[in-house]
Amino acid sequence: MKLKIVSARTGIVWVRLGIQVFFKQPLALTGLFFLFMATLSVLNLVPILGSVVSLMLLPTLGLGLMAAAQRASQGSFPMPTVLLTGLRGPQASTKPLLVLGLIYTFWFCVIVALTALADGGEFARMFFLHGPQDEAAGSAAGMELPRGIFLFMLLHLPLSLAFWHAPALTHWHGIAPVKSLFFSLVGCWRNKGAYVVFGLAWFAVVMAEGIVVQILALLLNSSEVLVMGTYAVSLLTTSMFMCSVYFSFRDSFEADETLEELPKP
Repeated sequence: MKLKIVSARTGIVWVRLGIQVFFKQPLALTGLFFLFMATLSVLNLVPILGSVVSLMLLPTLGLGLMAAAQRASQGSFPMPTVLLTGLRGPQASTKPLLVLGLIYTFWFCVIVALTALADGGEFARMFFLHGPQDEAAGSAAGMELPRGIFLFMLLHLPLSLAFWHAPALTHWHGIAPVKSLFFSLVGCWRNKGAYVVFGLAWFAVVMAEGIVVQILALLLNSSEVLVMGTYAVSLLTTSMFMCSVYFSFRDSFEADETLEELPKP
């Protein structure tokens, strides 16, 4: 596996490719992302245990969305089973993804626990127990919760970068879980210009879409249009974003020639 260094403007290319691939299979990719979110939502209905299981499955299901974008870019129709790409291979390729899931769950829980330093445990209660325990607690959470959320976002950023490419490196390049986390961090850092542009470009897209929805709602004088439009745009935009993540991986890493020459099992 080799790290590729790209220019900062490549970040815009990733956004453009993600949008283009999405419109090749819009219904399939939107449906897959909806299925992804529905699966996590159902698991989260079970207090604590459901949240832990959903965290463990995030790297595997995220890989499934990348595999769907890969198939769509090749002109294929991604079936719902593509979400289980990481669990359908031999045990030798499935186990590392589950190890990644355990690592992610551990550090996510550590970060959530650390937010108690800022908000007295309100964010942790909201995440694992789905809300404050009583009305008085809910009123207090309104004052303390923003600080916990800010600390969570700050601490979760390096974890997100470590897992940005890790599942794909493990599954498609056979990199060990811990090494894949290190390589993902290095890849994001070495191409930080492209990833900053990538993030800013998607922020601009989201802002532009939000303005369009608000203008349409004002012209029609309908709050329902605002609510439904915001939900629809969020679903479509996030699906496009997940497609673009695949291209950020594809352009940041490549297999060694020696690996490419080996016979496939």
